[in-house]
Amino acid sequence: QVQVVESGGGYVQTGGSLRLSCTASPTGIYTYNMAWYRQAPGKQREFTAGLFTGGSTNYTNSVKGRFTISRDNEHEHTIYLQMASLSPEDTAVYYCRAYRAGFDFWGRGTLVTVSS
Repeated sequence: QVQVVESGGGYVQTGGSLRLSCTASPTGIYTYNMAWYRQAPGKQREFTAGLFTGGSTNYTNSVKGRFTISRDNEHEHTIYLQMASLSPEDTAVYYCRAYRAGFDFWGRGTLVTVSS
């Protein structure tokens, strides 16, 4: 069983930045594909950013150039989502996912609120 825990959410003004963290234990993240999803109020959960075991990344169009997903090379259990130029449309609960064939683990989410 892999436990996935997000942190770093909070309240930020439009144009601000925030960094989310996701820790997957007890396994190192290198054995799993990792991804961030978000769910805005009244909307379905959507893919936001992905980091694959080979090191490649991809992003949903609305966050390209503003969000960056990365690994912590010193702490193999942790990934980040660096978010910049935030707008109220980015307000959502952000979820971290660790998955590979036959396994799929989700965290409980962390709330990001962007004020106008």
